[in-house]
Amino acid sequence: MSYRALITGASAGLGTEFARQLAALGVDLVLVARDAARLERLAHVLRSRYGVDVEVLAADLTASAALEAVAGRLSAEERPIDILINNAGFGVYAGFEASDITEERRLHELLSWVPLRLAHAAVPGMLERGSGWILNVASAAAFLPSGSYGSAKAAAVSLSRSLSARYRASGLRVTALCPGLLATEFHERMGEDHLPALPSIAWADTGRVAREGLRALYRGKPVLVSDWRYRLALPLRALLPDRLLERLGTTNDPGLR
Repeated sequence: MSYRALITGASAGLGTEFARQLAALGVDLVLVARDAARLERLAHVLRSRYGVDVEVLAADLTASAALEAVAGRLSAEERPIDILINNAGFGVYAGFEASDITEERRLHELLSWVPLRLAHAAVPGMLERGSGWILNVASAAAFLPSGSYGSAKAAAVSLSRSLSARYRASGLRVTALCPGLLATEFHERMGEDHLPALPSIAWADTGRVAREGLRALYRGKPVLVSDWRYRLALPLRALLPDRLLERLGTTNDPGLR
């Protein structure tokens, strides 16, 4: 049986890694991002290397019409989507008191509303078919006092836990993947050109994080903190006051993916 996955934010970073790993497993793909040219280049590589079917759907998910077009693809009965990976995201570098409120709204729409809308489009068909998988890429920041970015990611975690509890018995598995620092274009797009130099051990491997996320989704684990360094470190947050934890991040986004 052939499966088909729709991946948002597929043109770079973790989204591209999800696409590569799923293509290697023989999963057909629908790639979603704003940059059509980058998506087409990735699609060509995946078709050539793995022989899978790859659709390209260029869309700015913070634009209502584009979001509804992607939602329509998820609810389509023809060539149904078995796996939804909500990965698209960005961060706002300015502190909360100085940030642009329009950017704050875009951030919450992309990180919180978009995963909800796309899951809402995907769930009915998955339930009708008796199976489906939804992976929401959240962040370790969801468990820290890390400004509006963390609050938006916390919403993705809460949504994932709720859908997992409600629909697992019906064959639908939902996971929130919570990475820490990843060496991708994420920080560059924020304009974070003065991100402090950190030792290599602080950065998680994108390939490993994607593998852990897909494995957790297959097993039906509602929440996964990835990778092992962050699983070890996060319990320490209970020992520290919120004021200290908040100061560890000097911006709206403390640097966690």
